[in-house]
Amino acid sequence: MPKPYPKEFRDDVVNVALRREPGQTIKQIAADYGIAESCLRNWMRQADVEDGTKPGTTAAENTELREARQRIRLLEQENEVLRRAAAYLSQANLPGKGSTRS
Repeated sequence: MPKPYPKEFRDDVVNVALRREPGQTIKQIAADYGIAESCLRNWMRQADVEDGTKPGTTAAENTELREARQRIRLLEQENEVLRRAAAYLSQANLPGKGSTRS
């Protein structure tokens, strides 16, 4: 996978595309900067979401959601370990089942 373009570069290209002169196409701007037209369109769409002009999730929301999912996964794993430990310990305390005490 190619290395992503720096944020400053993306922001500059999007600003040029948004303030383009009449008759200048997105395709021409993308070619001038050496990127794919679809890439520029995606950047412009994401810029609209970040500005709040179009619905969608912002980069900050995506980061927060990713961190929350990781935390949930960790808590679920911890819960499973504790559940298994509790089940094991409850079996070990039953008289006649693995206990050496009478």
